[in-house]
Amino acid sequence: MSAAASEDLVERYRATMGRLPGGVTVVSVRQGRLDLAMTATAVASVSLRPPMVLFCVYTDARLREALDEVDTWAVSILDGSAVVAAERLAMPGRPAFGQLIGVPHHTGEHSGAALIDAAQGWLECRTAWIKNAGDHDVVVGEVIDARTGTTGAGGLVHHLGRVRAL
Repeated sequence: MSAAASEDLVERYRATMGRLPGGVTVVSVRQGRLDLAMTATAVASVSLRPPMVLFCVYTDARLREALDEVDTWAVSILDGSAVVAAERLAMPGRPAFGQLIGVPHHTGEHSGAALIDAAQGWLECRTAWIKNAGDHDVVVGEVIDARTGTTGAGGLVHHLGRVRAL
């Protein structure tokens, strides 16, 4: 396959997959005194016994690098009021320091990672394994705590390149 054909396929793949609505979450990790967070739509339940979840992250992302040093992390399942936070934490090249300034959050008791307040629920996890998959890594973690939120603001989905409230 030629490079031009390959790039054409990548664009067609992106456009096609953009039609698949995906739930919007924030994955976060605490590395020393630094909170790292990113918006993620590639999050899935893996197992009930034991409870396990996975997410996908660019191989060269700061958060991915932090997972080489820290084995606990958190997932915040965002509610409909978190559009601005989701968009901000999806911006490539954002500074590592101060990512969560202006984003109301609290610290997970088990992971030490940031839990976004505007969420339908939170998972705190410990990494079970990480495998490469092209330009992303798949991270699977055992859930060490799960809690539901009290907000009634619906959820967020990513569809056609935009974050939308339900």
